[in-house]
Amino acid sequence: MSGEGRVHVVGAGLAGLAAAVALAGEGREVVVYEAAPHAGGRCRSFFDAELGCRIDNGNHLLLAGNESALDYLRRINALDTVEGPDEAVLPFVDLAAGERWTLRPNRGAVPWWVLSPTRRVPGTRPADYLAALRLRHPAEAATVAEIVGAEPVLYRRLWQPLAVAALNTAAEEASAALFGAVLAETLGKGGAACRPLAPREGLSETFVDGALALLRRSGHQVQFSRRTRALRFDAGRVSELVFDDAEVRLGRDDAVILAVPASVAVRLAPGLQVPNNYAPIVNAHFRCEPPADAPMFLGVVGGTAEWVFRKREVISVTVSAADRIVDEPADALRDVLWRDVRQAYGMPPTPAPPSRIVKERRATFRATPDQLRRRPAAETRWDNLLLAGDYVATMLPATMEGAIRSGFAAARCVIGGGGAVSASPAGPRRDALREQQRAVS
Repeated sequence: MSGEGRVHVVGAGLAGLAAAVALAGEGREVVVYEAAPHAGGRCRSFFDAELGCRIDNGNHLLLAGNESALDYLRRINALDTVEGPDEAVLPFVDLAAGERWTLRPNRGAVPWWVLSPTRRVPGTRPADYLAALRLRHPAEAATVAEIVGAEPVLYRRLWQPLAVAALNTAAEEASAALFGAVLAETLGKGGAACRPLAPREGLSETFVDGALALLRRSGHQVQFSRRTRALRFDAGRVSELVFDDAEVRLGRDDAVILAVPASVAVRLAPGLQVPNNYAPIVNAHFRCEPPADAPMFLGVVGGTAEWVFRKREVISVTVSAADRIVDEPADALRDVLWRDVRQAYGMPPTPAPPSRIVKERRATFRATPDQLRRRPAAETRWDNLLLAGDYVATMLPATMEGAIRSGFAAARCVIGGGGAVSASPAGPRRDALREQQRAVS
């Protein structure tokens, strides 16, 4: 698929934008179609009239080891829009025990930090961390809890919160192989890869605005409110894109990158198999000033809240794999999550400030071993159709890093470089993941 035809990117979320930016950098002509009136998908900012300020539709944290995401930010000239500490500092609080600590991995890959009581999780021993080595080559059906759940303190205070946050799946169900892949690219590379980074202003300012500006400046089209109703196929290729108001006939060398949610992709591409079990995420945004000494983010154990983020005009809370609370009324969630914020930040008892509760009932696919088998590859059985999205088999969970990596992989397929995903885990883990994530199209 190395012709010089036009590339039609359907979807302007992170995966679609990453594909378009990569193709534009190679001199390919790109047209991006987005059904919504805005870009970014589930990674964007918007003005909330009730709160009277801009908020992010979710909370996303980058780590310095997220190589694809940082490469994307370099390409769109947005690296200076993220900020973070100079070293890996991961603060936690256990609300049930009233205990606070900061995980401080050393910069290098040899984890001598586990030998220091002031750097590791309190109540744990250096030997407890050896269980993580079993994540290198777990059985295909193994879960996170089965592999690293034997040491209850370390599991409750580190492995479980990290796995739930990264995989949006309960640790008792989540794939140990996929969690191992995440750790291999973060803690496995040392503190230098674990340095946290967050947008200085908002998700749109960091991940969306620069990409749109680059594409438009380069003469590429980005068309909003263009819902793709159907793809038409002929002789093993996509021949037409069907929109509400028009049909676009593809040239002989044209290609299509379908960068839409899995539920839309399976409607447009007959016979495609994709993950079909989804987990919710609940976010809460409180319009208030955080304490002056509040960290950029804080991991919470022993409460309902799981992660608390300090932002410009709000304090934001995230609860992943939120099945247990997603059906609760917004007022009840506001009160219980605000109580956790007050405890986490050591604030005096006060009523909840103005808030916005955002429920994403189908936020990401559940990262279970069964669901991993349903992840398709970037390449499909149609010669000119590629897939991109956080559900595609990137060897990573449904995260920003995974979405961007999928977009880059689809772009490489178009330009003839193949669909191999960079920075993938090596050895037995890679082989196990590839076996789990076989393409079925």
